[in-house]
Amino acid sequence: MNMKHFALATTALVGGMMLAGAASAQSTASQASEVDMVVVTAATGPKAVAGLVAETAPKSKSTITQDYIDKQQAGQTILDTLNLTPGLSFTNSDPYGSSGGNVRLRGFDGNRISLTFDGIPLNDTGNYAIYTNQQLDGELISRASVNMGTTDVDSPTASAVGGTINYVTRVPSNTFGGLARVSVGSNNYKRVFGMLDSGEFGPWGTKAFASVSYQNYDKFKGPGELEKKQFNARIYQALGNGDFMSLAFHYNRNRNNNIGTGTLAQWRTLGREYDFAETCVPSNNIPGNCSGFFGRQVNPSNTGNIRGQFLHHITDNLRFTFDPSFQYVLADGGTQLGTIREDDGRVKGTSSVGKDLNGDGDTADTVAFFTPSVTNTRRYGVTSSLIWDVNDQHRVRVAYTGDFGRHRQTGEYTRLNADGTTTNVFGGKDGHGEKVFGSDGSFLRARDRFSIANLNQVAFEYRGEFMQERLTVVAGLRAPYFKRELNQYCYSQDGSSNVRCTTEAPNATLANGNVTFAGSSTQYIKPYTTEKKYDDVLPNIGANFKVADHHYVYASYAEGLSAPRTDSLYTVKRLADGTVANPGVEPETTQAFDIGYRFQLPDVVAQVALWTNKFQNRIVSAYDEDLGISVDRNVGDAKGYGLDANASWNLEEYLTVFGSFSYNHSTLSSDLRLNAAGNMLPTKGKFFVETPEITFGGGFDWDVTEALRLTMDLKHTGERWSTDVNDEKAPAYTVVNASLRYDLPIFGDKGSYVQLNVKNLFDEEFFGNISSRSTAVGVPGSSASSPTYAIGYPRTYQVTLSTRF
Repeated sequence: MNMKHFALATTALVGGMMLAGAASAQSTASQASEVDMVVVTAATGPKAVAGLVAETAPKSKSTITQDYIDKQQAGQTILDTLNLTPGLSFTNSDPYGSSGGNVRLRGFDGNRISLTFDGIPLNDTGNYAIYTNQQLDGELISRASVNMGTTDVDSPTASAVGGTINYVTRVPSNTFGGLARVSVGSNNYKRVFGMLDSGEFGPWGTKAFASVSYQNYDKFKGPGELEKKQFNARIYQALGNGDFMSLAFHYNRNRNNNIGTGTLAQWRTLGREYDFAETCVPSNNIPGNCSGFFGRQVNPSNTGNIRGQFLHHITDNLRFTFDPSFQYVLADGGTQLGTIREDDGRVKGTSSVGKDLNGDGDTADTVAFFTPSVTNTRRYGVTSSLIWDVNDQHRVRVAYTGDFGRHRQTGEYTRLNADGTTTNVFGGKDGHGEKVFGSDGSFLRARDRFSIANLNQVAFEYRGEFMQERLTVVAGLRAPYFKRELNQYCYSQDGSSNVRCTTEAPNATLANGNVTFAGSSTQYIKPYTTEKKYDDVLPNIGANFKVADHHYVYASYAEGLSAPRTDSLYTVKRLADGTVANPGVEPETTQAFDIGYRFQLPDVVAQVALWTNKFQNRIVSAYDEDLGISVDRNVGDAKGYGLDANASWNLEEYLTVFGSFSYNHSTLSSDLRLNAAGNMLPTKGKFFVETPEITFGGGFDWDVTEALRLTMDLKHTGERWSTDVNDEKAPAYTVVNASLRYDLPIFGDKGSYVQLNVKNLFDEEFFGNISSRSTAVGVPGSSASSPTYAIGYPRTYQVTLSTRF
């Protein structure tokens, strides 16, 4: 590919927000609805280059294709590859991506951003978290896009108020062939990837691909390793007239040791290599009771999905799409270590005596167990649309989205090995580890609840071209109806997220309906079942106008809704009238407005966009001195405004330079009430945590010779506050990456090469992910609590040998 082609491929990443309207689509319907409009506008604007088209959509977004992804580090998460996108800030927990990371988009955290894979939602059904280490292998992603502040009209989400990140799987090749890659690198890194395309076969020209990858490496500091296995397949059948049907499969297995975090004081004292201990040193003379031991700090996950896609022309101007899906998740985390006395009421249960849990002949000991917080999800989804082309200039779409998730959260105890490691990474989960039973035959568990998340959504979209196709208008409505069914099988501490999972009989019910247990005055709410319902009608409007050749302006307005997370809803309190409710948790809502200018030439692409967001009922977590725990509360309004700018310039046939800049000013509008005494957490006017005010990036791509290419890029991340009251922050940092590729014609002309990638070329010391707190110094009603930080990875090398056949 010549440099002029790569110029726009690079622009799609760093400047984007203007490229490939179809590439931003999530579902089959979104792709079908937008692709024809791209063909029309491309005829009079910048031509399609390397699979990318200059953007004419009336919203801010950025898109990359496989042309760009293929140049990046092998095995890396797609979120890291997108990190030069204006407005996006991603902090990777390790240089290769398997430890996960933290994403922010215009100040919104990952829980408030929708992540989709071929149109299916990947955010957790309970807390909406994004798990960046569980994404599709980069070799299989045909394109990935970021919508800043807006969703597509059929976005299957009840949480996205801060934009969407979408990626799409490649279509199998028409011809037989394959791809093989082997990578080695720092930290004993090794990865193999193999993919085989069947080519067209059978009487109907069916085609398919299958792939497998394996990755393993040591942590960049401290003992432990990270292992990832992934399997993918897709079968595709063209049906003529642009119609098709497809079925795809994905499975990902991670087995990771956690990387240690620390406070600023710990990092200053103990240095960059500070991590978990290599051996288990028990505390309180309890065997296995070693919280700082690396062998018990594990982060396992088994995730998979099956994705169907179908497009059919009912008539020449009426199309029907149908995308069903199934997802499976088994993963755990949490503190993962618990101790219990052998005569504890939870061990006795309905019996009157304790149980010898460690086999020493008595019931007088405290015993340590592995107690992970396990989540097991089965999720069923469908996205379907009718698309009516009224004529060449006007299109109407009606869409339906259904998303049904069965979310089981447990914490079954299992035993530890003599060295402190667990006998099973999923604890005593059914079909995995051995459970620990009490005196009455019931098993010990740290939590036990079951939730159903059910989203039903209808949407309408109109798209029109006016003024000889100089003006594009898109107007839509999205109407989500979201219901959560909550089943708490344990006793809930009144006003707290703490639970007591037990079969023991409580004391007599108190006048307010609560209960206590023998030897304690702590009040609990009995196990319960309840439902929560949320709905809204959300407009999404945009317009793009061609002022003159190469000059465009656009504007967009969108509203969003984020329903409360399960963790917020399972924190319950007994009210004065005897009812049980959640303390002041309401859905979050947003309004996002963008206005932008684009300049597009074959060799120069540039854009500047101004944006503002308004936020109601923002939920934050703050420590409650009265309750002794952290509680989620709505803190009222928040607001933000900013600027995203970028440019890419093909200086010569062999040299492209690019750059981007973002400014983000996002603050809370209210103080937070802390307790009954009226103490307030002074959050009014304070900046969002973990959100840099300034980010910028840039780089170049240089064809040194026909066979040798050098690419360098940098990303500067400004200071980030780590407390809600802005009394501690992480310093700014700049990371530079480099890539050197040499083509190997001895292996043929299909794209064989050897590539060297270097992450953090100048070995910058920086902080990555932040675990924020309310206040590091302390205020009346809120004690001091130090935030913790993940240390950034050092300079890391990777060499990849790749060949196609």
